Amino acid sequence: MFGNDAELLLSLHRSHASELQADAARDRLARSLPRRHPRSWLSRRHDTARTVGGRR
Repeated sequence: MFGNDAELLLSLHRSHASELQADAARDRLARSLPRRHPRSWLSRRHDTARTVGGRR
């Protein structure tokens, strides 16, 4: 497949570089999107308490 070690090393370098670029693009995308906070039992309880208080 590879004629010599230089071709193998160049192939490894290119694949590693493309992986690093993909990781950097994924990180940029993750930072650009707003964070979604998972709803916990406390936040659900707070939401229901707010609606109950509004009904009084």
